[in-house]
Amino acid sequence: MDSRFFCLCFLLLVLNFDHTVVLANGGGAGVIKVSYKFAGSERTLSALRAHDDVRHLNILAGVDLPLGGTGRPDAVGLYYAKIGIGTPSKDYYVQVDTGSDITWVNCIQCHECPKRGYHGIELTLYDPKDSLTGKLITCDQEFCKEIIRTSLSGCTGNSSCLYLEVYGDGSYSMGYFVEDIVQYDQVSGDLQTKSANGSVIFGCGAGQSEDLGSSDDALDGVLGFGKTNSSMLSQLASSGRVRKMFAHCLDGVNGGGIFAIGHVVQPQVNTTPLVPNQPHYNVNMTAVQVGLDVRNLTTYIYTVGDNKGAIIDSGTTLAYLPEVIYLPLVKKVFSWQSDLELRTLHDIYTCFDYSGSVDDAFPPVTFHFENSLHLKVYPSEYLFPFEDLMCLGFQNSGLQSQDKQNITLLGDLVLSNKLVLYDLENQTIGWTEYNCSSSIKLKDELTGSVHLVGAHSLSRGCSLHAPMVLFSLLLMALLHGFSTELL
Repeated sequence: MDSRFFCLCFLLLVLNFDHTVVLANGGGAGVIKVSYKFAGSERTLSALRAHDDVRHLNILAGVDLPLGGTGRPDAVGLYYAKIGIGTPSKDYYVQVDTGSDITWVNCIQCHECPKRGYHGIELTLYDPKDSLTGKLITCDQEFCKEIIRTSLSGCTGNSSCLYLEVYGDGSYSMGYFVEDIVQYDQVSGDLQTKSANGSVIFGCGAGQSEDLGSSDDALDGVLGFGKTNSSMLSQLASSGRVRKMFAHCLDGVNGGGIFAIGHVVQPQVNTTPLVPNQPHYNVNMTAVQVGLDVRNLTTYIYTVGDNKGAIIDSGTTLAYLPEVIYLPLVKKVFSWQSDLELRTLHDIYTCFDYSGSVDDAFPPVTFHFENSLHLKVYPSEYLFPFEDLMCLGFQNSGLQSQDKQNITLLGDLVLSNKLVLYDLENQTIGWTEYNCSSSIKLKDELTGSVHLVGAHSLSRGCSLHAPMVLFSLLLMALLHGFSTELL
């Protein structure tokens, strides 16, 4: 902790610049096109401009983020996006992470950052001095005061507001905050969009861990899609550009799917309340069912430290369960095929030799939540092929490191083929089984009309150099930790 503090203090000394900022006046919501490989608080930050409800209703619309790819739990992937930042605008490729909040891109001061990344794409170091709309965020601004929340940071006056973002797998980014214009697309009709933009505060990364700079998977940064006020979603919602709700539908059969920001009116989704005062999308799980066998749960079983409830996170691939849930669940699942010879691969995967239909041979697993909401996971969704074997996607979090030990986290393995709705305005989350290769209906608050948002599969046919703002989602499947930020 002392070394990190020293690094941040050093950044405070060397990173100083200033620009005047020009805020965009555009209204409406935006579209961010998404592809995927292998598959806070009641109030917003006071530094962000507040609008009354009537003003919001005059400018809010929906956002479409088309998905692509298929789920592969054994692959290392990530969600990434191509966005425009600055004036004049430059393109940046950023990982989309629903488990973290801070958006950041690597900056000109990052000498160890790679020049090329995933699939050989050319990476760009952001230089706030090159943007007419770039502005330094200082320690005396409300955004900085609320995100640091401690006098021990040494952040005072008009010094640069620094950040250190540490992720659950131990990777990190460090730098300082800036504000600039982010370009995106706005829904304008059925399967139609138009260009829009908004001013967003994000991190300017001056240093990062080596694993974030791996040449095979490196990107320009991370786009935080978490629930707190520092996320891009919350900032755009605070300025009245989008509704503070989004949904995704990952197609585990055909690949691709749907990712949208706004008010989904079809399909209708049953919801359960989010657990209050949690940094992630946490819900209370009441029972686990294997076949017809139901085991009721008490809250303390999946409460770890300050973390309460089960985390729903599309930025994580597998499903992690406390040992007291995992062991009886696995025993019950494999009792349906008692003659299997189980083996462990890479110290974490429970695997077996099987060539038949897993849906005919194994039971579905159903998770039950408050408000009678349930999540049914079929064998073909929780079992996956790996090294000529079939492996179990449920993981024993009792074997994780101490800070994540016995945590409950449900990732894309169990969320695929469901429309999942995150409603931060009403502090609820919900889902329903859905054909993710079809379309959903999104309400445009500006006109009151309802627009179709269609499914996409961009991973095969899209170009990384398309002229439109492109959000490509790739799935994060970590072998030795969670991709969601749990620290």
